[in-house]
Amino acid sequence: MLEKGQSAPDFSLPDQDGIVHTLHQYRGKKVLLFFYPKDNTPGCTIEAKGFRDLYDQFQELGVFLLGINTDSTNTHKKFCTKHSLPYPLLSDPDKTTITAYGAKGFLSAKRISYLIDEEGVIMHPFLKVSPSHHPEEILSILKAS
Repeated sequence: MLEKGQSAPDFSLPDQDGIVHTLHQYRGKKVLLFFYPKDNTPGCTIEAKGFRDLYDQFQELGVFLLGINTDSTNTHKKFCTKHSLPYPLLSDPDKTTITAYGAKGFLSAKRISYLIDEEGVIMHPFLKVSPSHHPEEILSILKAS
């Protein structure tokens, strides 16, 4: 697991529309990377919709949301369309980025998140995540800082 103060590993992953995202393209902005096990499962859907519902507040605070798991870009596209998700979901089928961030589970990604600052440094790791409360938890931390 990565710790507060460590440099966040860069990555290059496609989203649901085939657009490749890298961490370094977000320099100068805060990023929340949230790793989750699987599209269209109960807990992951709750978490994704929570981020969707609070998306405008994250935008107002200058935080970009990026979800990552091993699902295909096609599966991500269907998940985004079904639930009107306004942020990118990145596909990491070989688990390179998932592993670099300590999020590798047995079959997919563990449910963990990292808030990354404008310089690419871990501001806050979230290693125990409740799908139903996680988006609000992050917003409280951001608003308090």
